[in-house]
Amino acid sequence: MEQADIRVLTGSQLSANNGRMKGILMVLSGAVLWGLSGTAAQVLFQYDGFSPAWLVTIRMIASGLLLLLLVISRSSFTHIIAVWRNWRDAVRVVLFGVFGLLGVQYTYFASIADGNAATATLLQYLGPVLITVYLAMKRRRMPNVWEFAAVFLALLGTFLLVTDGQWRGFSVPAVSVAWGLLSALALAFYTLYPNGLLQRHGPATIVGWSMLVGGFAMACKSQPWHFVGHGSSDAWWLVGFVVVFGTLLAFYLYISSLKYISPSETSLLACAEPLSSAVVAMVFLNVRLGMPALFGGLCILVTVALLALKRSA
Repeated sequence: MEQADIRVLTGSQLSANNGRMKGILMVLSGAVLWGLSGTAAQVLFQYDGFSPAWLVTIRMIASGLLLLLLVISRSSFTHIIAVWRNWRDAVRVVLFGVFGLLGVQYTYFASIADGNAATATLLQYLGPVLITVYLAMKRRRMPNVWEFAAVFLALLGTFLLVTDGQWRGFSVPAVSVAWGLLSALALAFYTLYPNGLLQRHGPATIVGWSMLVGGFAMACKSQPWHFVGHGSSDAWWLVGFVVVFGTLLAFYLYISSLKYISPSETSLLACAEPLSSAVVAMVFLNVRLGMPALFGGLCILVTVALLALKRSA
């Protein structure tokens, strides 16, 4: 009898560890796709004259429609509209779509437009700090050593990576800083908020509807048919990549990872995004990184390793 109990416990622990590793791989994959799409979006903005607001509108509406069609093909139309039959869940989806998914994308691009990408990225990655502090207050305990170390390394690594250790990267207008701080709040919000919705309706349905809601809200500012830019074939391929891989798949993987790992870990692991952007810039854009930036990348890798080795409480 005792042997049977030991085998069950061991199997349960193994299942939990497998789920944890699955969650880590999900959020890392999503972060890498975000980094790649960020580079693609930069090319569209700088070389093809695309509007950031227009791209946000298109990527959200198109991603939402594709994801919901995928859910319908695997289940039914009745399944995807179930969320709207409960008015509380319907309100939560609208809030998540507008203040979460749309909020984090638009505020980030607005911070870049008024300042620079380095400062915008660093300010956005204050989100994990906000999440860690919030959860510590909610649970009425101090963050543990693992959490302190992971937050410190994530912030240090992101700073060094996006600024190459140059403090002058912070010389930006106050409005850019304000947008960046709002981006951090949006990142914390959409990481913490949807847990109940995910359990009741599934990640694909929630992300799909939230993308549509956020996209239509953004369309009030930037209509999809008011296109400005140079629509070459290469540019439209990049738009397709941003929509399918950098938005639909990336956000789905990020949100789905919350089923397996904690919100604070998910947000910290997302710091792989600037690292993947840096690697792409080095390989494809022939950008050279200094020693501070390389050390920042190492800090991010150590953060990932710390969280991967940490056992669930």
